[in-house]
Order: sequence, then C-alpha cells, then structure tokens
Amino acid sequence: MRATSVGHAGILIESDSGSILCDPWFVPAFLGSWFVFPRNDQLSADLMERILHADFLYISHLHADHLDLPWLRDNLRRDITIVLPGYPTAELERTLRSVGFTEFIHTESGKSVEVAHNLTVTIWCETSIADGPGGDSAIVVDDGRSRVLNQNDCRPHDSSVFTADGPIDVHWLQYSGAIWYPMVYDEPREGNLELARAKVEAQFARALQYVSAVGATTVAPSAGPPCFLDPDLRHLNVITGSELSIFPDQTALLARLAAAGSSAGRLVVPGTCFVIADGVVTLEQPSPPSELMRPFERKDEYLDEYAADWVGWLFEHRASWASAQPNLVGRLAAWWKPLLALAPSVRVGVGDNLLLVAGDESILVDFPNGDVRTHRQEPYRFRFDIDRRLVETVLAQRAVDWSNALFLSCRFRAWRNGPFNEHVYNFFKSLSAERMERTECEAADKLTADEVIEFVELGDWIVGRYCPHRRADLSRFGEVDGTVLTCSLHGWQFDLANDGRCITADGPALPVRPRRNANNLA
Repeated sequence: MRATSVGHAGILIESDSGSILCDPWFVPAFLGSWFVFPRNDQLSADLMERILHADFLYISHLHADHLDLPWLRDNLRRDITIVLPGYPTAELERTLRSVGFTEFIHTESGKSVEVAHNLTVTIWCETSIADGPGGDSAIVVDDGRSRVLNQNDCRPHDSSVFTADGPIDVHWLQYSGAIWYPMVYDEPREGNLELARAKVEAQFARALQYVSAVGATTVAPSAGPPCFLDPDLRHLNVITGSELSIFPDQTALLARLAAAGSSAGRLVVPGTCFVIADGVVTLEQPSPPSELMRPFERKDEYLDEYAADWVGWLFEHRASWASAQPNLVGRLAAWWKPLLALAPSVRVGVGDNLLLVAGDESILVDFPNGDVRTHRQEPYRFRFDIDRRLVETVLAQRAVDWSNALFLSCRFRAWRNGPFNEHVYNFFKSLSAERMERTECEAADKLTADEVIEFVELGDWIVGRYCPHRRADLSRFGEVDGTVLTCSLHGWQFDLANDGRCITADGPALPVRPRRNANNLA
C-alpha cells in the first residue's frame, strides 16, 4: 500500500485493489482566507494523473478545506464512486449530487465495508453539532496487509476503535487549530495571547494522546495548518512563535513528539509518500531535504513568493463579494425568525441578545423573544462586527453554516460579556430547518439531562468521569495542573477549587471533590 500527501488533509491511498482519494483541497477556502500549506499547486504530473484517476473518493465532512466543491466539480469524473460516512442526514450526499456525482457507497459508523476485492474501509462518525451539523469522520483503509488511519479533524472519545481490527501502520493526524478563537475577539492582546497559548497546548496534548493510544508505526501530521496570504490576515501565520495564532506548523508537532520520546513522527509535505510493505513503512520525499525545509525555515520568504503567485486570484475573489442590497434587517429576519421559532431550547441556552453590526446596519437577534430587528440601543451580551459585503455574500448563498461560510475566514471581530456560549455558534451552524431541528434536539437533551454520575480519580481530586461539554472521558483526556482541570479533547477548563466551575465557557460545572472526601461521594 502507498499513502501520498495531496496537501493539508488530502491523501491518495493506493493498493493493488484500487485507490482512494481523501479530502483533496486545492482552491483557497473560507472567503479566500485559507491556503494550503505547504502549497500543493505544484504537484508532479504523475501524482496529479493518479489523483485524477482514483477509483474512489472519500470526503470526511462538509468543511471547505475538506470538501473542495469547485475543484471536485471541475476536475473529477462524475461516475467516480464516493464512499460516504454514515451521517444522520444526507446533506453531504446532496451537496455532491448537486454538482453531478452519481455513484455512492453508503456506510454505517464503525462497520467495515469491502469496496473492492481485498480493499476494506471502516468509517467512524462524530455527529454532535459541535462537529458541524453534518458531522465529522475518520477512515481506516485496510488491504489485508497494511492499515492506514486518516483521522483528520475527527476526535472520538474512544480512540481504541481505530485499532480494534489490528495495528495501524500510518496515522494521519490533525494537531493544528481550525477555529477563529481567540484571534478575532476584542480583548487585550496579552490576554488573547495567553488564551492562544492555552489553546495550542490543548491541541498538542490531544494529538499526543491520540498518538499514544493508536500506537502507529508512523505518524503523519495532517489537516493543517493553513496559511494566510491576504495582507489583512498575514498576522495569523506562525513565523517566530510570538504571534497571536493557534496555527503551529508540522515541525512543532514533530518537536513535541520527539520531546515525548516518540520517534514515529515524519515531516509531511504535498507529495510525501509512505510505502507500506510487510509491516515496514518507507518514506519517500518529493524533493531534497533543503527544499523540504524551506517552507518552515524560511517561511516569510516562502509566503511572499506564494502570495505573489496568487495575488491576481485573491483580487478577483475579493471583487466577487456581494454588494449591499436594500433591507438587510428584513431579509435576515425573514430567514432567521422561523428558525428561532423552531429552537426554544437553543434560545434558552443563549439566553440574551446578540448584536450583528454589518457596516452601517445594526441588527439585534433577540434570542429570548425569538425576534430579529433593527437595534434600538437595547443591551446585548454578544456582538459580531462583519464586513457588510461578507454578510451579503453568505446571505445571497443562503449559507446554512456560517461557521463554514464565514467565521472560519477570521474576517470578522467578536465580543462577548462573559464566557463562551456554544449555543450561539450552534445557531449560526444551523441556518436551515433540517439543521435547526437537530440542533434544537441536542440543546433540549442538554437542558434536561439527568444522568447518573460516574467518578474517577485525577491527582488529588475525584471528578465526574465525563466532560460536561462533549462527554470526553476525563480518565483519558483530563489533565490537572494545580486546581485547574483541562479536558484536552477540546481545551475546556474547570476550577476544581471552586466547585468545578467551567472557566472557558458558560456551561455546567464538573462534579468534583477533594480525594480525601471520596467516601462521601457514594
């Protein structure tokens, strides 16, 4: 078996029985903000030929750095067989069918499917709204002799599922940020820097835990980071390490792995190939070591050259953003008020007003009363400041997920009075009736949950085993530093000395007692 990087989360997996193209991404994503790093617009002709003639296509989820719809539409034959994750809705399939794809293999989460003789795939799905309402997924490809895990952005609570059918040879793993927090928030720079450092530490801790749990022969850094070539966003690239950014590059993960005593990490650039035979993984790089390291060791120079090659595309893309149209408030109200009516639990979860400022328009989203109207100086707890052209663009697209269509671009500013509230972003990820119904069900379940609490010991504390955020198993993902417990799966923190109060979000506390009171917990 051969597994070759196509860039970012893109992988071409080839075996004697067929080839699977995973998450190819070439066209800059998220309003022209994210570019593939290192660049993948100069792949060899041979590799591009193999990419274009793959037997199967696997798209892990709907985010635009994994589902590159313009490239798929313009480059792949329409009868390629697409291996679909077993999501609860058909949104991914509908999206692919909308550009002409017709052949699909439907899978169920965790169940193996033989897509060709001696070529088996097993896909695991995460379906919480926090994964994106369409979900997220990971895939294991097995040719009977070798096994490759493409985990990309998927973060299952139980990583043992990946090795249930045998050891993994190559583990493709996300480690870098894929969010706009905290860079867009209007807070003092020093405070945001501390938040970014904590976020990066949580990202690395999570990645190292997956590396340890899976125990693959080889670890391939994957699914990030992007780079930012627009001058307005160049500050988000990590050059010296002092930037306000959550996007460390591949070399940072390799250093962490080495410091942890792991020799499994390998540098991955577009064109890097892992050849797996008889349990031995051989690395083939597309260029000499000096050229391989240039994007990392001379990053400023590399990004300048990259940006110069794409400046025309970026100019044209920005010019395509929609211009202001009349009655923005009325158009948003007509769209959002019916959705608010479908989501009483989401509205309770938000519990306050949100102000959207788009140029000279100020729109109040009144979650308690399910209303959208012009702002008349009412108080609010949440605020987004967004270029009017971007609001008009996603409105014209009827983009049902503003996380994907707008927020991941980092082209906005945000403010909140108090901690993170997941229901706010869940609303903006769910701007269709189909999505909002699922989001409302999840919110209602959280508001009415009445579960029996299981406890585990962590250091000097006894805590509820499962994180209140996403039910991560804290016996695996919990890290205690003094009186602060961090769930490294998503970076949420709890103040153990203050009744387990959630520090990072406006969420439920974590049940906790000092270990000396263990007998009182029964």
